[in-house]
Amino acid sequence: MHSIAFEIGGITIYWYGILTAIGFLAAFWTAARRAPRSGISPEAVSDMAPWLIGGAVVGARALYVFTFWKEEFANKPISEVFMLRRSGLVYYGGLAGASLATILYARIKKLQLWKIADIIAPSIALGHAIGRIGCLMTGCCYGRGCDLPWAIHFPPEHWTNGAGVHPTQLYESLLNFGLFFSLDWLFRRKKFDGQVFAAYLVAYAVLRTFVEMFRGDYSVHYVGGVFTHAQLVSGAILVLGLVLFWKLRNVKPEPRSFTGDGMDRK
Repeated sequence: MHSIAFEIGGITIYWYGILTAIGFLAAFWTAARRAPRSGISPEAVSDMAPWLIGGAVVGARALYVFTFWKEEFANKPISEVFMLRRSGLVYYGGLAGASLATILYARIKKLQLWKIADIIAPSIALGHAIGRIGCLMTGCCYGRGCDLPWAIHFPPEHWTNGAGVHPTQLYESLLNFGLFFSLDWLFRRKKFDGQVFAAYLVAYAVLRTFVEMFRGDYSVHYVGGVFTHAQLVSGAILVLGLVLFWKLRNVKPEPRSFTGDGMDRK
């Protein structure tokens, strides 16, 4: 656990912020390279960056603040709400915010929404995989007690008091890397628009539910103390993905038509 990368000019730079930024860059670079297969220009994907980053950060931070208001923010200055360098983002909030931003962007630019969603879906998993390494460096999202050979030990001052715990950050990172390659393979073989995004929702919901079984950083569980809030949200995301798959598989794809700027219009 080394949360601080370096200090420059009196400013502390944290690994969490660096790796989150690298995750975004890797996601947009791979999505832009994937775009021409669907008749979308790489520039159209690159231009989405401010929209998606803004939506993801606002959504992820808003859900984090809402979820942990009592524990972390109730008795602190309001400025703490905007301190993002040391972690404090909830993934599902970011996914919701980025999804809303994508819908708005597609409407404004008159792009086919489900083509855009399929282009981005594999890259979401890639960016998330890199971002989870930032969680490891920060010490957040840690696992419950573990005495297996691959258990990790954070410093004594960490919430775990130096005890061996499951490396849940690495579990999720490795599974997301696997998901990235699987979805990228599916993208080149998809049968209908929206298939890859729907597959991402279903697969990530299952992946996250599995990893949550080993998480140790939750003080509250639900439904008789059995489920974490992320597992409950994962259940809803799983259902949403299955519904999208069922609804979109029978939708006739719109013909591709390039315009002068290389964008695929409706």
